[in-house]
Amino acid sequence: MPDPQSAIRNPQSGEPLFRRMTVVGAGLIGGSLGLAARQAGAVGTIIGVNRSAESRETALRLGLVDEATEDLAAGVREANLVVLAVPVHRIVALIPEVARHAPESCLVTDVGSVKSPILQAGDAAFPDGRFVAGHPIAGQERSGPAAARADLFQGATWILTPSARTRPEAVERVTALCGAAAAQVVRMDAAWHDEVFATVSHLPHLVAYALMDAVLHMERGEERLRYSAGGLRDFTRVAGSDPDMWRDIFLMNREALLRSVTAYREAVTRLEDAIRIGDGEVLRQQLLQARIAREELLHGS
Repeated sequence: MPDPQSAIRNPQSGEPLFRRMTVVGAGLIGGSLGLAARQAGAVGTIIGVNRSAESRETALRLGLVDEATEDLAAGVREANLVVLAVPVHRIVALIPEVARHAPESCLVTDVGSVKSPILQAGDAAFPDGRFVAGHPIAGQERSGPAAARADLFQGATWILTPSARTRPEAVERVTALCGAAAAQVVRMDAAWHDEVFATVSHLPHLVAYALMDAVLHMERGEERLRYSAGGLRDFTRVAGSDPDMWRDIFLMNREALLRSVTAYREAVTRLEDAIRIGDGEVLRQQLLQARIAREELLHGS
């Protein structure tokens, strides 16, 4: 039987897949990857690059990283792999800087939830195909290094969106790292990724924020909120996420998100029209169709 560790270790030397991994943004996602990769033996030394002194101290104290710095150039100078785990607009801005300071053999990947602009920036900065665009489908409302967990990616899907320029061996090595974190890798076209996640991730966040905003702007809105029970709380759970992060995601995936918003508005209008004219049968059919789709979603049908 093949050694289960063989995918994450060099079969000749027995060394980890990546001797020195630098995580730029050792927070929830980056810190969790560090913990998971270390537990699996997939990495040697982990360097954390964070602007906040408090984040650097927390990452060190919790063992997410072995060394921490705020200096990007110093952090990536000897890296075999750089993971960009910062908000999407910063990923695009940092890619050329990483290209200037990282070794020529260093692979670079990211965890952003919008892929086309990031992939374009990565291909431009790394024309030799060392950039592998990625998006782990995992997370929670809490953020920062204190929220990191070694099991965050257990059974999760990790999407990679390589371009025609991306080296196959680079994809294979990043795939092995994702596997070491217990994630399942799926490859997807970057443009299609952005269309899909505009619908299944970005739109739900926008709607949750919008619903809270709508209630607050109603007459005696704050008083209304005091009477909310599970329905409103469950539906708006994701409105507890970082507003700065989601502002950047909404703007970076603007066109795809606006198409999803249009489709959502049309669905609300159909329900609104049925309610206005008192057409109970049409209303019931729309609700039933939505309920069936929800049941299929829950049961993976």
